[in-house]
Amino acid sequence: MNALIAELLRHGPVLTDGAWGTQMQARGLGIGEFPDLWNLTHPDQVLAVAQSYVDAGSRVILTNTFGANRIRLAETDMADRVADINRKGTRLSKQAAGDRARVFASIGPSGKMLIAGEVTPEALLEAFAEQARALAEGGADALIIETMSDLDETKLAVEAAKQTGLPVVASVVFDSGKDKDRTMMGATPEQIAGGLAAAGADVIGANCGLGIEFFAPICRRLKAAGGLPVWIKPNAGMPELVGAETVYKTGTAQFASGIPALVEAGADFIGGCCGSTPEFVRAMGETLKKG
Repeated sequence: MNALIAELLRHGPVLTDGAWGTQMQARGLGIGEFPDLWNLTHPDQVLAVAQSYVDAGSRVILTNTFGANRIRLAETDMADRVADINRKGTRLSKQAAGDRARVFASIGPSGKMLIAGEVTPEALLEAFAEQARALAEGGADALIIETMSDLDETKLAVEAAKQTGLPVVASVVFDSGKDKDRTMMGATPEQIAGGLAAAGADVIGANCGLGIEFFAPICRRLKAAGGLPVWIKPNAGMPELVGAETVYKTGTAQFASGIPALVEAGADFIGGCCGSTPEFVRAMGETLKKG
């Protein structure tokens, strides 16, 4: 096991952070606005999100770099600022973390489909490697490849991230199939675990897509199949559109009540995804303390 991962896990499951996108929307990020650009234009607000999670007790926080790869940034006029956006995002989270938390810098999907020929494996590998280098230069303690749906794209991202020498977490979305235990591309937890372990991931996991009640069985299967530490970050329920606003209706106490089942299933890193807040992190921390 990687030394940093082993150190973090020495005292049991590690509390990570909550959502970033919905927290930035609460601070004024507009619908359709590219969140990662705020690292350069609104660094004080990005820092505030990171700080709120450290203050809530997160031992690992992420970065506002989820979409900051060259392929996604081509949708904006900032594709030539990949390095600046990623370095700045990492430094903001490092500033908030101080000596109280570790920073696992976020790498999200490209938004293009390999299977449809929208992007080549070579282009993906190059884009992810460019982003990973910048995150490492910004001082990331580890890299988290998250919210992925395509195993092949995830493996390419792992390959690119491993070039930095940093620990790599790889997390996918399970939200499809009769039992909601498949990725969008049809992969099972066992296929994901085997593929990502072979690719060199240090930690494997699942995030987003579903509420916390769906994650314990998936966690258990990932743990059994991969033999690696497992990263789990559920949504605060399923999103609902109320007027023009996207709302997540799972409450803090309800979410925290699902934590013991995740611990029993073998989760090693536990946090929240879309809709979760610093209050969720505090509640999860209290639940973990109770054992």
